[in-house]
Order: sequence, then C-alpha cells, then structure tokens
Amino acid sequence: MTIDRRQFGLGAAALALSGCMGGAGIPQVARRDPATDPGLRPQPNPAYDAWVAAFRERAMAQGISRATLDTAFRGQGFLPGVIERDRNQTEFTRTLEDYIAIVAPEEKVAFGRPLYARHLGTLRQVEARYGVAPEILAAIWGVESYFGTKRGTIPVISATSTLAWEGRRGRFFEANLMDALRIVQTGDARPEQLVGSWAGAMGHTQLIPNAYQAHAVDFNGDGRRDIWTDDPTDAFATTANFLSKAGWTRGAGWSLEVTLPQGFTGPTGRANKRSVAAWRAAGVRPARGGTLPDFGAAAVLAPMGVGRPAFLAFRNFDMILRYNPSENYGIAVSYLAGRLAGDGPLAGDFGPDADGLTLQDRKAIQAGLNRAGFDVGTVDGVFGKKTEAAIRAFQRARGLPETGAPSRTLLEALR
Repeated sequence: MTIDRRQFGLGAAALALSGCMGGAGIPQVARRDPATDPGLRPQPNPAYDAWVAAFRERAMAQGISRATLDTAFRGQGFLPGVIERDRNQTEFTRTLEDYIAIVAPEEKVAFGRPLYARHLGTLRQVEARYGVAPEILAAIWGVESYFGTKRGTIPVISATSTLAWEGRRGRFFEANLMDALRIVQTGDARPEQLVGSWAGAMGHTQLIPNAYQAHAVDFNGDGRRDIWTDDPTDAFATTANFLSKAGWTRGAGWSLEVTLPQGFTGPTGRANKRSVAAWRAAGVRPARGGTLPDFGAAAVLAPMGVGRPAFLAFRNFDMILRYNPSENYGIAVSYLAGRLAGDGPLAGDFGPDADGLTLQDRKAIQAGLNRAGFDVGTVDGVFGKKTEAAIRAFQRARGLPETGAPSRTLLEALR
C-alpha cells in the first residue's frame, strides 16, 4: 500500500499534544475537539454526500454489508477541520527544540515514568516475542496518546471519509475507511469506539485502520484485538509486531546523543551512514561520556545545525521512522524512551533562537502574559497563534506597536 508522509501512527501531530499536569495528576493538552471546534462537527456538503453515496456502492462490492454501512455512517459527516490539520502536521513544521517541548516535556516524563514501571512486566513479555525494547514501545505510547490518556475524540468514519472525498490522498484514506468498516463488520469494535485523531488513528498507539488490519494481535488472549479500552496490552503488541515486521533488530540500539568535535564539517543526515569506527576516528563521542556503541552503520543527525544537539542514528532508528517518517518524531521517541528508562535531559544546548531567546526565556514570556491576564494556554515555550494574539493584546494594552513578536524587551516588560 502507498502511504504519504506518515506511515502508521498518526496521533502525535493529530492530537497536537502539548501537556501540562492538571488536577489529580491528569495531563491536560492544548487541543481542539468536536465539542468546542465547529470544524470537527459535521457540516453540510452536498459534494461530500454524493461521494459517500457512490462510495457505499464500492464498499458493498467489496463485501461491506448495507447494515454495516448504515450503522457506521449514522451521525457521521463532512469535517472541514480534519483537512486543515492534514495541512499542518506539527512534526514537519516545528524545530526539533519546539517539537520535543511539545511531545516530551518534563511533565510528561514525570507522568509517564510510574506508568512505564507499572506496565514493564507486560512490555517485557511483548519484547520476548517481538524483540522491541520496552522503553521504545512506552515512548511511542507517550508521544502518540500521552500514555493512553488522550486517545482522540474525532469520529474515524467522518475523518477518513472527509479526507478520502477531499482527494489529496484520496486512495489512501478510502482504503482506511474501508478497513474501518471491516472493523465494525467483524465486531472488533463498535462504531462509537472508533474515535481518534484527525487522520483516523485510534487507540493507545494511534493505529490507522489499515495498520490495525495488517498488524493487530490479541496478545492478552481475551479473544479480541482490542486497542480501544484502558488496557494497552494489545496496542503494545501490535506496535511491536509492526516494528518487528518492518525490520527491527532485537538487542540493538536506535540512537544516542553525541558531541561533535570542534570544526566538524560532516557529513550529516541519514543518507550519510558510516561505520562506528569511522565516527570514532572523526572525534564523535557520546554526549554523556564513554565509548560509542557499535550497532552497525550509523548516521550523524544535527537537525538544528552543528553546535546544537546532535545524534548518532542506527538502523533501528530508521524502523521508528517507518512508524512516522519525521526525523523530529524519531528523535523525540528516542529521547522520551531514554527519559522513561532513567536518563537525564539532553546534554546539549539548543541556545537562543533568532530573536535571541532561549526556551526558558520563551516560557517566561508565556508565564508573564498569563499572569498579566493575556491567556496563552500551556506554558511550553512554543509560540503559536495563541501566544502571538496574547502578545498583540499586551502590546495594545500598553500602547506599544502591535507586532505580536517576542523580544527581550517584551521579556523584561513582563518580569
């Protein structure tokens, strides 16, 4: 099957996970859902309705019953908001620093460590069968659904049918819509359980319907391949099954943070793999000391440039990218895996941005705006439209030019 950009899990960008700890230790995320976003509620669209009518005929020709179609499409409809999200995927549009701040902040590490410990026995059983390290599975769980606490609320039938009708990736989403209907028809899940991301990804590790049909397993032996309820066991095993079939190497590492020697000129990028011996000879060293491990040919990744955090990526890193082809995603999963297993934060420093502000400076601006009554939402140091609007409102209230842009002058004014 041909898959464009994202190949398996679609949850992290789709849910726009940007966590902070809420009351009773439950993570709160800055995201929109059908209850508050008109674009995620069915809207009139005669062209979409005509497409669905024609699709129903195609589906019945492929063995989907009329009863299944009637049940699955009841209450579904055109969702313009999912088309907007398809055009703006976080891991492809943010810097690595911003992306890690969004999907692997310190609050998520603190929230996830006890959950990782609680499920470690199960994760080790999954590893024994499929060979995928427990911390990688837990990190994907954390990035995709905030450890199962945010599995999505958008109806899968509506999302996949909207994107299939829209046509940019029409064949891909029609195939996923067809597989979602098969899930209903076989009784694996009820239609009301089929909720998830804007792209139709579902469950603890955000499986699209195609991937569910190809890789889902009943690991706990209860007779169902269940990724929807609170037990993540089958989701762990399904993700491990996918990675194993993709080519995951049992017992091998995936990536680690490294320091590059003074004057390093490359090469960098996944297309430029070298032996570990060659990288050692070039002066590449683990960021936390020791000797580079040898898991075969590896590439140096420096996504924000030499002098910022850099990473040595092995073949298993490429397998993570089979789950989601963004290098930011792969690095974030690798980073969160290490943090869950007890590692510390990145040793390297991203330094100031183009405005001369560090991540802590940006967080201070957001915190200051919130204190002053100009709501930015989550204080994560990642600036989007809400922070820009708050800056403009602050500037307007103070009689300043309304640029909406952060600066050190703004930072000082908010302290």
